[in-house]
Amino acid sequence: MPLRVSISGIRGVIGDGLDALTVARWTSALGAWLPPGPVVVGRDTRISGPMVLDAVSAALASTGHDVWDIGIATTPTTEIAVQESEAVGGVIITASHNPQEWNALKFLSGGGLFLTAAENRELRQRYEDESGHVAFDKLGKVGKRTGADQQHLDAICGVPWLDVDRIRGCNLHAVVDAVEGAGGSIVPALLETLGVRCTPLFCEMSGRFPHDPEPTPSHLGDLCATVRSQGADLGFAVDPDVDRLALVDGNGRALSEEMTLALAADFLLGKTPGPMAVNLSTTGLIEKVAAGHGQTVHRTPVGEANVVEAILAHDCILGGEGNGGVIYPTIHAGRDALVGIAMVLQAVAESGRTLAEMADALPPVFMVKTKVASDELPTGDELARLLSSLGSGSIDDSDGLKWTGADAWVHVRPSNTEPVVRIIAEAKDEAAAVELINRVKEGP
Repeated sequence: MPLRVSISGIRGVIGDGLDALTVARWTSALGAWLPPGPVVVGRDTRISGPMVLDAVSAALASTGHDVWDIGIATTPTTEIAVQESEAVGGVIITASHNPQEWNALKFLSGGGLFLTAAENRELRQRYEDESGHVAFDKLGKVGKRTGADQQHLDAICGVPWLDVDRIRGCNLHAVVDAVEGAGGSIVPALLETLGVRCTPLFCEMSGRFPHDPEPTPSHLGDLCATVRSQGADLGFAVDPDVDRLALVDGNGRALSEEMTLALAADFLLGKTPGPMAVNLSTTGLIEKVAAGHGQTVHRTPVGEANVVEAILAHDCILGGEGNGGVIYPTIHAGRDALVGIAMVLQAVAESGRTLAEMADALPPVFMVKTKVASDELPTGDELARLLSSLGSGSIDDSDGLKWTGADAWVHVRPSNTEPVVRIIAEAKDEAAAVELINRVKEGP
């Protein structure tokens, strides 16, 4: 299977496109591109992780960089470890929500940020050049670094809006589904710090995912059942690298992953006014929530790095993606499920409402997401004509094609992480969203 090389990283199936040689070549390109200095490396729990780590470490050492191995760590933990140190960059070994046969390299610059589109182009040139290796007496050293998890937890607990005593006073009970990923230790640790009783589910960090690791409602049956059977107040589901968060209310109802950012925005904008940035595929509920607080929303192409660029350019107070990714730049400019958890718990504690009540108070949204093989849809002008036939509206071509009508929209774009085309529709009701999806799939 061909590698997926995009702004979301270098992603592939182990033994079928992604191997030690490929990993070493791409990481050597990063080492050649980065300035001199140490590089932080963290990984999720995938079975292939140690092999990939060895290849990454060797490549970085061969380009003269010391390697700071922080072990199994979430994506946001690794970002903070780079940001808060003298490291010149970082590598996160994770394929995020992809199945366990996949793995990937996510590259960070010295500020703990994912590489921008322009920086990725520079990286690709270094990859083609195959330069940057140093002599034997200039090689880097590989060593372990501890304390990254605690650094991350301390950063969250230090934000001004978090009232730990108030959350503790609510005597909340949460179930955590960490899908045997990197969140199996740090998410329960956060809940313990906040005085929330935790029932762990798939938190052994074995790397053997018990269900599809993408945190969407269709994959959260065990979490929903456990919330109900335990009488818990809410449930949290994270993906293997803990940059995405999905929620289950006290009734055992899985909320759309689109609701995570909407609830976070409703909470934070009520305290700290400022603009937001989200991608083109994120629910239009974000504009409604922001408008309710008198704030604006900037839209970007899909890809966390694109959203972060907009957050920094427009001095946004919050941003993210509708896949459950919450970006709070006060801590760091990257998606962070732990930040999302803290915001939800603080909102529950302050409002005196349940998660179900908070979710139901937001305007209803109806979004349908699907994906098809890349050769099953028309492209270019033919696709534009197909979308225009959906009705009066505008077409945005900054990332695939997005048609926006008076009370609905459809976004069609090639995935950054899988060899598929994604089709996402949002409308006034579920039936209308499904109809839009079907009209696109059926073609002219």
